[in-house]
Order: sequence, then structure tokens, then C-alpha cells
Amino acid sequence: MKRSPQAILLVLSGTGLLHISLLTDLYLRYVKDWMRPTLIASGVLLLLLGVADAWSHRGPGPSRDEGERGAHEDHDGHRHDHSGVPRAAWLLLLPALSMLFYAPPALGAYTASRQASKPIAVQRDDFEPLPALSPLPLTLGDFTSRVRQDPGQAVKGRSVQMTGFVTPVGRGEGWDLTRLLINCCSADAQAVKVRIYGGETPPADAWVTVVGTWHADGTLGTGSAAVALDARTVSEVDRPTDWYRDALPLPLPR
Repeated sequence: MKRSPQAILLVLSGTGLLHISLLTDLYLRYVKDWMRPTLIASGVLLLLLGVADAWSHRGPGPSRDEGERGAHEDHDGHRHDHSGVPRAAWLLLLPALSMLFYAPPALGAYTASRQASKPIAVQRDDFEPLPALSPLPLTLGDFTSRVRQDPGQAVKGRSVQMTGFVTPVGRGEGWDLTRLLINCCSADAQAVKVRIYGGETPPADAWVTVVGTWHADGTLGTGSAAVALDARTVSEVDRPTDWYRDALPLPLPR
């Protein structure tokens, strides 16, 4: 690759990283928030490398003899010039420009619909008493654990409140209230889902807060219990900044 395009790619890539990680919160679409310093450092490094590369090759262009060094003769004596930029190298411009002008969207219902709900990782039997709130704010993970593992059946008859995005269900009734969780980046995302019954299905990827009661199916507190809710109200809410986290419901439905 010629030095000028190489410097341009380095500068654009560094500027794109700095744009999404330093000036906006777009980086949260792809990685956890603790990776922000690493992204900023990488952007600064790429930017400095690009500037240094362009600076080191400033001045008059190569002479005719130097330009011919990129050419060679094959066994038939024909001359071929290999000093140009490989076409595939220009594809590197696409991710660099996308970070500046059109950042790809975060994962959502399309990804979640192709995954089973994340299984409960830890078996528990030491659940603390739930606060006397109505509706009771719960994360999707907490609700799943209570439904499947709490021998005291603390959620039985309780009005609970949860927030997530809408994943339509292809077959059967209801739709899934969903959160996507990541350990490092969006490539390792896992879905946590609660089936919602009652009312019309909101648009896919819409963020909503649902208030309702446990959908009585199976034995509560055991693995046979349905991780599902009979919805009383469904209110659209603004999408949170850090959506790859199973957080408590947003406070103000709109």
C-alpha cells in the first residue's frame, strides 16, 4: 500500500474510535463501558501513527527509478507494476467511515429471537424478603430466579414491574420482554427473556415497562414454573444508554 492511503486509513480509523468513545456514547452499542479507556487509547495511537506516517513521507514524490522498483519482470520478460494500492485494502475505509458517519445499530430483537433465554447460572435457596412495594421493581434475571428457585414463592400474587425491549414470538401467544447481556462485547451477547401475555404486541425493539403478575403455569419455585407475566399495563419508555445490562426498571414511563 502506498504511504498516503495508509496514513489516511490510520487517521480515519483513529478519528472514528475517538468519535464514538470520547465524544459520544455510541461505543456502548458494541462493548462494555469499562472498555472506554482502551478505545480512547487505541484511537489516539492510530491517529498519531497516521500523522507520523504522513509526516515521515512528506516532500517530493519518488523518482522514476524509485517508482520502477515496484515493478518486476515475469518469466516472459513482461513488466508488471505492483506499487499501487490493493483493491481489498480500500475496504478498510468502510468501518472507519461508518464510525464517523453511520454507526451500526445495537443488537436487538433480531438477535434475541435467534437465541434461547440465558439459563440461571447459580442455584439459590437464600432469597431475601422482597420489599413491600407495589408494583415491585425487578430485573428480568431476578424475576427468573424467583420464579424458578424461590421455595417461598415470594412473587406469587405480587404486582411486579420490569423493563426491556420487545422481541416478537413467531409462534404461539404473547411476546418476549428481553434484555441482552454481554461480558465484553456484543459478539458474546446472551438474551434474558420473560414471556408476556395480554394485550397487543408492541413493535419489535421498542423499549417498554411492563406491570403485571406471574403467569400461573407450572409449580412456582421449581424448574417447571413458566418465566412469564400476565401484563396489566405496558408503557413505552426511552431506551437506556447502557442497554446491555439487566437493570431495574426505568423510573418514568412515558
